[in-house]
Amino acid sequence: MAIEEPLEHKEETVETGVESTDKYKVSIQNVNGWFGSKRAIKDINLNVKERTVTAFIGPSGCGKTTLVRCLNRMHEMTPGARAEGRVIVDGVDIYDKSIDPVIIRRRIGMVFQKPNPFPTMSIFENVAAGLKLNGINNKTIIREIVEESLKNAALWEEVKNQLEQPGMSLSGGQQQRLCIARALALQPEVLLMDEPTSSLDPFGSSKIEELVRTLKDNVTIIIVTHNMQQAARVSDFTAFMYLGDLIEYGSTNQIFMNPEKELTERYISGKFG
Repeated sequence: MAIEEPLEHKEETVETGVESTDKYKVSIQNVNGWFGSKRAIKDINLNVKERTVTAFIGPSGCGKTTLVRCLNRMHEMTPGARAEGRVIVDGVDIYDKSIDPVIIRRRIGMVFQKPNPFPTMSIFENVAAGLKLNGINNKTIIREIVEESLKNAALWEEVKNQLEQPGMSLSGGQQQRLCIARALALQPEVLLMDEPTSSLDPFGSSKIEELVRTLKDNVTIIIVTHNMQQAARVSDFTAFMYLGDLIEYGSTNQIFMNPEKELTERYISGKFG
């Protein structure tokens, strides 16, 4: 059951120089991210295809998380932080002054490194929280969306008989899938995932990876990961970043099997990082 809140914009769709037969969900154009006077990411340009998984890889401190937080305007919420450039989602520049960043954060969901269920809320209430904040009060509609979201997060069968239990009572992997369900309840067009398995055991990680592969049928996913094997397993495209620069971007097979840049090859082969 969709939550319609289209982005409105006066300008025409931005041309990205790609063939009309290709569908790009997100176009990142000359994006820079700053913390005070320090530039953390530098003139990033790349296009993300709709209903694919794109992995951002690179060593710690290379700007992966900063970039992903620029894609739903969370970066600017950090004191002293700012972003420059354009992020075009379905032809709309999310940094245009006419765009409400709150709407952006509803339409571009975010899953964080550590599971963060609302501690005082039940499993059901965790998933329903965003719906209520957005003015949906019909109990039947809320229940339908909660169930659908938990099913889409591959969690329904495990929790359907304990929806009133605290969200914090779940295992770490279940908590992370609960947070994914919470994000999916608002039916985002893009789902950002920042190291979603870094705090999980191998079983929990495999569950999230399986879920990512399933979710891309309906949503465009961008995932930050330090785990190159994970990137190879779940992503269609990979972007390698180093010291705030985008070094190389292409299909995951090409990046891992035949990288064009020497720096990419050295990182992929474990010579640094």
